[in-house]
Amino acid sequence: MFQFRSVLLFAALFVCTSAGAQIQVFNHDDTLRGSITPERAWWDLCYYRLDVQVFPDKKSISGSNEIHYRVLEPGKRMQVDLQPPLRITRVEQDGDTLPFEKIGRNAYLVSLQKPQRSGMRASVTVWYEGMPREARHAPWDGGFSWSDDGSGKPFIATSCQGLGASVWWPCKDHMYDEPDSQTVIVTVPKGLMDVSNGRLRRTTENPDGTRSFEWFVSNPINNYGINLNIGGYTHFTDTFSGEKGILDLDYYVLPKNLEKAKVQFAQVKKMLKAFEYWFGPYPFYEDGYKLVEVPYLGMEHQSSITYGNGYRNGYRGTDLSDTGWGLKWDFIIVHESGHEWFANNITYRDIADMWIHESFTNYSEGLYTEYYYGKEAGAAYIRGCRKLIENRSPITGIYGVNSEGSIDMYYKGGNMLHTIRQIVDDDVKWRDILRGLNREFYHQTVDGAQIEAYMIRESGKPLQKVFDQYLLTTDIPVLEYRISKNKLEYRWTNCVDGFDMPVKVVLHKGKYEFIYPTTEWKSSACKLSKRKDLKIDENFYVNSRKM
Repeated sequence: MFQFRSVLLFAALFVCTSAGAQIQVFNHDDTLRGSITPERAWWDLCYYRLDVQVFPDKKSISGSNEIHYRVLEPGKRMQVDLQPPLRITRVEQDGDTLPFEKIGRNAYLVSLQKPQRSGMRASVTVWYEGMPREARHAPWDGGFSWSDDGSGKPFIATSCQGLGASVWWPCKDHMYDEPDSQTVIVTVPKGLMDVSNGRLRRTTENPDGTRSFEWFVSNPINNYGINLNIGGYTHFTDTFSGEKGILDLDYYVLPKNLEKAKVQFAQVKKMLKAFEYWFGPYPFYEDGYKLVEVPYLGMEHQSSITYGNGYRNGYRGTDLSDTGWGLKWDFIIVHESGHEWFANNITYRDIADMWIHESFTNYSEGLYTEYYYGKEAGAAYIRGCRKLIENRSPITGIYGVNSEGSIDMYYKGGNMLHTIRQIVDDDVKWRDILRGLNREFYHQTVDGAQIEAYMIRESGKPLQKVFDQYLLTTDIPVLEYRISKNKLEYRWTNCVDGFDMPVKVVLHKGKYEFIYPTTEWKSSACKLSKRKDLKIDENFYVNSRKM
């Protein structure tokens, strides 16, 4: 499922950022990975059937992936991605072996032998094997995490956002096109089980003593959302009565942590209640909700959220906001589950727009806090995270080369959304916008511009310059002002051309009112002493300077 758009292909791109004029160099591998190449554009991905066996003692895997597709226009070569040290060993279509060649580091071009007619449906099967990249610092620098559970049993998991699903299985490794559904079959040694996405269809006891677990995902899913988690798990269940009926909740944890998990995971239903209020129904009732213990911090794998936060509140026991509110809830349960709406339901088409995932989900932490502890508590949490903003490079990345933007997509992006909420100045409308986004773009991949346009249209506010300011620059707008008798003069500086964001200030004793600055001097009547500083609503992420 995707909406086609053309992408400029290039071998190398040199970009100077606004912070420190750092130079990023992109090569042909980046273009193959990050753009909609001609070898990707002619076919629409429909379904994957991934079948992989894991050998913990060798840290190796082998398997196959059936790629089912619909022909959009005739094509002869298909791009399939797989990262070394894994390698493709064979490709077949209708029983015939197909020739293929490796291009660059990660891309294989498969030459199809039969005519590919517009509208037809077909499949190819890709076999592969090898020792997949070992995660260096999961989930941020991912791959396979090979660990043990402390009792001698292997404890294994995958994570691959940004790095790409092709780090452990062959696929169309670009976010613009998602399969409509997917089967994941994982074969593991005796005494272990695999937990992947969707619902468990069957478990097979194989003659060689191994066990195969077949999972089925009935909804569209982004490639990095697919995962495998292997361990000597124990399983317990619950249900949630939500906006679309009864949602099955499944929890997989190490036996030694069962009692702690039963207490900590009670927060899942609280999270679902809050987020269904703010964002609308959980997007994957058909596939259920799972929380799975893993040997790293956690990740937003669709319907298979991974958890490694140590069964304690906060982020590894700390409050990122330093307000106290971040210790009221488990960061991984709240943040990673928030991604079910913003990442897995609404998915960026190009990683340059990763802010769609992270800004909204960072903001969701404040909304969760607000739902249970009040509006000021939620706002205080979001404001408290401002100390983590770096402003070294823009939030939006470079399109077409698999280049994400800066880490400010989290805390600065959350504060941008919090600022926009102040501009909208209507909490009912604001909630309608958040829920409306999840209806309008249900199970879709999108560009950042689509999200911006929707919010502008539904809010009725001219927000484009606000998005441009916070997403495309590292500058925080400064409200310059001067006070004379019964008059406040003001203007925006340190901002994009045409910046005209309204802001709330105290013009009269104790009352916030909107003023409407531009980059030119304007004035408003006030009852302020020129000896005092102007009080600006702290929920706006801006700076000020008294002239």
